[in-house]
Amino acid sequence: MRKAGPGGNPNLKLSVPGPEASIGKFLTQSGTFKDGDLLVNKDGLRILSQSEEDRPPPIKPLDDQLSLADSVDNQLSLADLDAVKVVGKGGGGIVQLVRHKWTSQFFAVKVIQMNIQENIQKQIAQELRINLSTRSPFVVLCYQCFYDNGVISIVLEYMDGGSLADFLKNVKTIPEAYLAAICKQVLHGLTYLHHEKHIIHRDLKPSNILINHSGEVKISDFGVSAIIASSSGQRDTFTGTCNYMSPERITGEKHGHKSDIWSLGLIMLECATGQFPYPPRGSFYELLEEVVEQPPPSAPPDQFSAEYSSFISECLQKDPKDRKSAQVLLQHPFLSMYDDLNVDLASYFTTAGLPLATL
Repeated sequence: MRKAGPGGNPNLKLSVPGPEASIGKFLTQSGTFKDGDLLVNKDGLRILSQSEEDRPPPIKPLDDQLSLADSVDNQLSLADLDAVKVVGKGGGGIVQLVRHKWTSQFFAVKVIQMNIQENIQKQIAQELRINLSTRSPFVVLCYQCFYDNGVISIVLEYMDGGSLADFLKNVKTIPEAYLAAICKQVLHGLTYLHHEKHIIHRDLKPSNILINHSGEVKISDFGVSAIIASSSGQRDTFTGTCNYMSPERITGEKHGHKSDIWSLGLIMLECATGQFPYPPRGSFYELLEEVVEQPPPSAPPDQFSAEYSSFISECLQKDPKDRKSAQVLLQHPFLSMYDDLNVDLASYFTTAGLPLATL
């Protein structure tokens, strides 16, 4: 048996084979997962129509003594990844922290069993396309995807601070100055997704905003995102996390980029106050009814600056036509009012007591 690499755990397996009966129509005779022009096997992912710039990025060794040419052709292989520990679990699978044997670089591997419904398999194929097509410092980078023996493994950039949800549990509330710096990075990510890649995230929430000890904030998890096929920039499907869902999505209306802005407004208000903006209700449907029928939540004016309150108001307009776009919100006074303070998110994430997630 191969020994685990530095920091590896020999008792952890990178993937666990699952039944393949339900994915027969997605498999070729060679055991390749295929959906349209997307091909994934144990050697990695390939999109037949992809351009050179959309190919999986090379990995960069952490050791300055190693050149890129020495890092195993700069491409990832599952055999070169040693599992360290499980760092997340969800309905669709698990997320493992892994370490590359030759470069000692950490990655997050999302492991998904494919013995699931056909529509979910289609959704995963969509997620793979989205992940491999995004290149932004404000979006979690996808390095490679693999399919082997009933399991899809998505190798992602590892954010060692965990999620904004994790951080919020630790600090309870985030001061305006730091919140402005966090929000600015999220808006840069949304601007990239909305206006360059024509993607609506549709599942924006604190657990899908990741942070690291370098002070970086990045958007992740496109499991229910949608590439906008038409120029209308709208979708009429009903998927995603309902707590942060915009009124137009709850009522089943067509929705566009502005639905993500509503979610951002709720997230930023929750981070400032330490609680979800809507009070607890007896049932999930009562919450949805309140979002649709009642005035939107707002920042208490006696607790926050006028600039912050204005920003939240611009995000939480019930009519999406009245909501500002990510591009426009980047120019909002709230995001620049603390520039003179030289806010250091790296120090804040560290001194706030956030443990390094690789430990």
